[in-house]
Amino acid sequence: MTDRFLAPVLEDGSEDELERSLRPRRLDDFVGQERVKEQLEIALAATKQRGEALDHVLLAGPPGLGKTSLAYIVREELGVGIRTVAGPALERKGDMAAILTGLEERDVLFVDEIHRLNRTIEEILYPALEDFRLDIVVGQGPAARTLTLDLPKFTLIGATTRTGLLTTPLRDRFGMTFRLDLYSGDELARIVRRSARILDVEVTGGAADEIARRSRGTPRIANRILRRVRDVAEVRHEGVVTPEIAAEALRLLEVDEAGLERFDRELLHAIAIKFDGGPVGLSTLAAALGEEAETIEDVYEPYLLQLGFVQRTPRGRTITKLGRAHVGATLDADTSLF
Repeated sequence: MTDRFLAPVLEDGSEDELERSLRPRRLDDFVGQERVKEQLEIALAATKQRGEALDHVLLAGPPGLGKTSLAYIVREELGVGIRTVAGPALERKGDMAAILTGLEERDVLFVDEIHRLNRTIEEILYPALEDFRLDIVVGQGPAARTLTLDLPKFTLIGATTRTGLLTTPLRDRFGMTFRLDLYSGDELARIVRRSARILDVEVTGGAADEIARRSRGTPRIANRILRRVRDVAEVRHEGVVTPEIAAEALRLLEVDEAGLERFDRELLHAIAIKFDGGPVGLSTLAAALGEEAETIEDVYEPYLLQLGFVQRTPRGRTITKLGRAHVGATLDADTSLF
């Protein structure tokens, strides 16, 4: 459930290990998020100068923007240990108590999806974050008593994609809150070129820019596309990724010029054609597409909203003029959809 001071390692083609190997190890290597980097750099320098634990940090933003990478960078910059855990995996108070008592001075505790923490677990964190103490209730009824354990001063780094689901008492205990934004095309192209060097694949001309343009402003997607483009270059060509090979691989992956994948286009087509542009309720749309409503709302809709292709209204989802234009541009290529 947790790990301590684990460095990213590349092992036998494992996608998870490969993903970690592409993560930057130092703040100077981290591309983009300049405002966040500047503030974090000052906080880290001040912390090291005083020899204290870094204040608790909340990292918010869509998936794949580098929240986990920043947590490991903080560990690396401070030269301390790290324990990582997913919020939903903590089900009992004893789980959190075991993790907290196992920390050492100035260690980092990274909690992913912190907005999904159990409320009883969250209550244990309040005194731990504020006063670095752990209150344990021993016994039941009239014989119950509270045992207080002192904890080493540590840093909690929480990552969340849904800031609004965090309770106010927990959110207020973070000394620093950073919102990560989508990356620009230039930043993503730099990330693609860096990842290509690590993967030992040659990327020529505008191939990195082509991959970056279709990566939804997200480094994780850019790295995923790069790995698949590399596969096409090695299997069908001579291993070098050119703009033409990148375009061929992206057609194979069904990623269009706007970065939309097949299901994104199916969603747009459903609203535009099956429901005459909307409005259509989320549950109706989910049933028509054979997908969970939460998945549509959390995974697919945000990017379509950012592009201005769909709108959320009190009566349901509608497609915009931009969305209709994109449907018209892609309908011929996707005639098998309907």
